[in-house]
Amino acid sequence: MNKEQQNSGYGQLETLYFAGGCLWGVQEFMKHLPGVITTEVGRANGTRKTITCEYDGYAECVKVTFDTGVVTLNQLINYFFEIIDPYSINRQGDDVGEKYRTAIFSKDHNHLKIAREYIKHRDDAANIVVKVELLTNYVASDAEHQDRLSRFPDDYCHIPLDLLHKYKSL
Repeated sequence: MNKEQQNSGYGQLETLYFAGGCLWGVQEFMKHLPGVITTEVGRANGTRKTITCEYDGYAECVKVTFDTGVVTLNQLINYFFEIIDPYSINRQGDDVGEKYRTAIFSKDHNHLKIAREYIKHRDDAANIVVKVELLTNYVASDAEHQDRLSRFPDDYCHIPLDLLHKYKSL
């Protein structure tokens, strides 16, 4: 068991990183899903271990810790696909640029295998541009970005409001 996994009493607690455009909306959606224990916004796979630098190739992402006894990895990925345009390269809604690319990151090679299989078995697999990559670097974003849309619900979000809160009451 690596430090990304712990026993929750129900299933394993595991961590996956989702990049789906602006991190505010992805976090607001993901944190309300069944089985999600914690979320944190940050930067995945940049070249530096700081957020106080110029753009270094990172993707805006949400670190999601979830209970496998409540939600499977495939279910979590399926939820993620509800809020992204999986055919768009470096763009989600009005957010444009490499840092807004869609990707699934993990330190666990089995997670990556499951994510690739999920995409491979979709009817639209040939058109999907969502990357599945080993997480090599993660830096948490500043506090001002954490749970941003919970604190400032009128801020911009590329995800329609009815979809953003689709699972909020569950």
